[in-house]
Amino acid sequence: MSAPETLMKTPLTELHLRLGGKMVPFAGYEMPVQFPEGVMKEHLHTRAAAGLFDVSHMGQIRLRPRSGRMEDAALALERLMPVDALALKPGRQRYGLLTNEAGGIRDDLMFAHRGDHFFIVVNAACKAQDLAHIRDNLAGDCEVEDWSDRALIALQGPQAEAALARLAPAVAAMAFMDVADVTLIGADCVVSRSGYTGEDGYEISVPAGRAVELAEALLADSRVHPIGLGARDSLRLEAGLCLYGSDIDGTTTPVEAALEWAMQKSRRTGGARAGGFPGAGVILQQMAEGAARRRVGLLPEGRAPVRAGVQLFDSGASTGAVGRVTSGGFGPTIGGPVAMGYVPTRQAADGAQLFADLRGSRVALRVAKTPFIAPGYKRG
Repeated sequence: MSAPETLMKTPLTELHLRLGGKMVPFAGYEMPVQFPEGVMKEHLHTRAAAGLFDVSHMGQIRLRPRSGRMEDAALALERLMPVDALALKPGRQRYGLLTNEAGGIRDDLMFAHRGDHFFIVVNAACKAQDLAHIRDNLAGDCEVEDWSDRALIALQGPQAEAALARLAPAVAAMAFMDVADVTLIGADCVVSRSGYTGEDGYEISVPAGRAVELAEALLADSRVHPIGLGARDSLRLEAGLCLYGSDIDGTTTPVEAALEWAMQKSRRTGGARAGGFPGAGVILQQMAEGAARRRVGLLPEGRAPVRAGVQLFDSGASTGAVGRVTSGGFGPTIGGPVAMGYVPTRQAADGAQLFADLRGSRVALRVAKTPFIAPGYKRG
């Protein structure tokens, strides 16, 4: 028998156990999948009030230009992403994509302009490879720092602003995708007004040694409950947000994944800095001509969830699968099953009917726009 996997712990692991968290392996870490409230109530509480999430397993990286000029760091970063980093203003954050030579997505990430450096947050399962990739390609232009002595906490929901403003009133003035230095419980934190639930909220990078104290200060507010991975997944699915390794990976391009919105005009054909990123030939050709398949939202009939891996068909009797579900489950907010998956582009129009093979029976689904819920982001 092989030796059991040694799981890493986040700075909040002991707090999760004290709060009754049910711990499971996730991306090499011991993480809470749920707390005593249960996934359904945690999900609904986040939509109604505020949920506290431990996302410390994700990677935090700082990219500092050796020249001292942020435009040099931005142009270096653009060599790895089909995203406009040069136009990002200080104090603002943007969604980005690392691509490979085949046009696939190595990882998706968030990056923020911090005045004299970029602050980058990458997915847990990819962080070692991302750090090596960035260092291998950008070390000549930038100092690349693994900011691993930090925890990362997400506070999400319509009451997140009120709860965090108790500790730092200035956060109320932040708008969606703003990033700022904020002192919380005496600790120097980096706070972004963003998240992964479709709700208003914040992500807080805090020194690891102060993470428990900060989490406890937030949980002292009755509006804030601890939330596990189960509800985090159902919340992001209702919000139509991709999960790396499920909805996107190294074999899916940004065009196939319906993420063209993340590629600004300056990086597209005819733009001021078109191309120059890995896989540009494939991606820009798909931008012009379309891709053969497309990620879409799916609404199954009935109450039974249609899970990841389920095959999709274009009729109730056909034998050849035309697509596959990549994320699926029950959407507590909308009171029914929701899913996402890839289908032929010709069958990706809103309202198109497909069928899922569910335990030997064909269940009808229709293609639907995402997000499935109205986002609650606070725009500037």
